[in-house]
Amino acid sequence: MADALNVHVFGPPDAPPLLALHGVTGHGGRYRALAERQLPGYRVIAPDLRGHGHSPALPPWTLEQHVADVLAVIETFGLDAPPVVAHSFGGLIALHLPRHRVGDLVLLDPAVSVRPQDALAYAENAAATASDPVAAQRGDWPAAPDEVVAEEVAAHWTRVDGGWRPRYCPPAVATAWSEMCRPVPAPTERTLVVRALRAPYVGPEFLAGAGAAKVVDLDCGHVVYVDAPERVGALVTDFLEG
Repeated sequence: MADALNVHVFGPPDAPPLLALHGVTGHGGRYRALAERQLPGYRVIAPDLRGHGHSPALPPWTLEQHVADVLAVIETFGLDAPPVVAHSFGGLIALHLPRHRVGDLVLLDPAVSVRPQDALAYAENAAATASDPVAAQRGDWPAAPDEVVAEEVAAHWTRVDGGWRPRYCPPAVATAWSEMCRPVPAPTERTLVVRALRAPYVGPEFLAGAGAAKVVDLDCGHVVYVDAPERVGALVTDFLEG
């Protein structure tokens, strides 16, 4: 299909599949280190969301379209209700996927408690550029090793308008922030929510309605699989296999 998502695949072809969804401004390639070092027993299938990475940028950029895109990936790879690991905006998309099309969900600091005023500020900044991509990425990932920051810059940053920006479509990102203000489906008992205590994206109202979902707090920043990869890998493995 002309608008099919670009997909990164890590791990043995005969291993159990695991679908991985990234957050806003990110890309599926961010899961490489987690897949190879912490989840070697899985075949991790990680698409670039619409408007991100090397996937098509054409609208619409609604949650419904992102869900349709992810379902197309599930169809293309012949997956039967795969488990899903999803970060930030990817976690919100995962919650909107039809429950019968996916298995267990591991939501890594999902963006489920974004205030409209904060979403507006982030959306207005979507087209901003940086003069030094390494410094900008370091600012976003203060706890990441230098080699992780360098790898991210090499894989995902591109020169635009005289500066540098991660490889994404600014209108798609602005729309994503708007979508993060929409109502959130309640998680089921087949869901693990990993909340980053140094980020504001998982609020008490969501947790109050989380029902039988399992919640684990990590004392780290928003990109939990970069800040605490060993802990995240263990949580994913224990939840999916336990």
